[in-house]
Amino acid sequence: MKNKMPPLQGMYYFYVAAEQGSLKLAAEKLFITPAAISQQIRLLEQWLGTDLFIRQHRKVVLTDEGVLLFDQAAKGFSHIFEGVRLLSSDPNPEQLSVSTLPSFAQNWLIPKLISFREQYPQISILLEPSNRLIDFQQSSVDLCIRYGEGNYSKVEAHWLMDDAIYAVCHPLYQKNNGIYKISDLSKAALIEDMWPDMDWKLFLSHFGYSGGCSTLKYSGSHFVLEGALAVQGVALVRHSVAARYIKEEKLVCIGEMAVRPKYKYFLCAPKSYFKREKIQHFHTWIKQEAELFREQFPIQAEMIDTKK
Repeated sequence: MKNKMPPLQGMYYFYVAAEQGSLKLAAEKLFITPAAISQQIRLLEQWLGTDLFIRQHRKVVLTDEGVLLFDQAAKGFSHIFEGVRLLSSDPNPEQLSVSTLPSFAQNWLIPKLISFREQYPQISILLEPSNRLIDFQQSSVDLCIRYGEGNYSKVEAHWLMDDAIYAVCHPLYQKNNGIYKISDLSKAALIEDMWPDMDWKLFLSHFGYSGGCSTLKYSGSHFVLEGALAVQGVALVRHSVAARYIKEEKLVCIGEMAVRPKYKYFLCAPKSYFKREKIQHFHTWIKQEAELFREQFPIQAEMIDTKK
């Protein structure tokens, strides 16, 4: 039994000829000459050491060996065609499923989605809040928005926007505790996120200061933000999730310093997914929204870059 691959071109020509029952019809379907298809099938028969067709005047009839090979070839090419279809088509073109960080969804994306719906009313949106990168082969998710370094395996990552980290608190907390500068944080209750770059000691080290004790730790920026809004202390937050609360004067920045983290926001999906029309629409729209956000909510602080 041979364990090497047969001539694949000959295999496909044989499959089409057997399906059509005619070398002439197969040649027309493949846009080649009957002589070319006959030659490739001859080479395949020589490789296999057996005849696959009984050649008649206007048609070809499969031999017993040909019937056996055709049955298996039909299954194999069916799987190949299905794989190509899955890569190039969208199984649900009218619904866009987006996985993103809960904090980003709640404080940045959801308030803006009305404009996407106005532009593309035929596309329904399904948001799935998650901090994990999705296994696209095991999920119906179309697109992930992730905050990281962008070097994710098995997906293509498109940069969306940078961010900044700074300290905020409720205006009442600021007034009651006299906290206006970074140096005042030594007398503050500090609210901290469990995310790796949201570390108070790391943040303060960039400015040569020490702070008070981290009395509250939450797993998730949206909880940290809620803590600050509830007058629990000073929170370390990302500009993307806090900017609108500062503009509404529900939160105030402490000091005039911010850190640019090594992490950024990326749109992530298998490369072929970015060919889907609904994802192209969403990609264009969210890039425009990110640019508009940078214009409407500029960072009013001195930025310090860090790769730590």
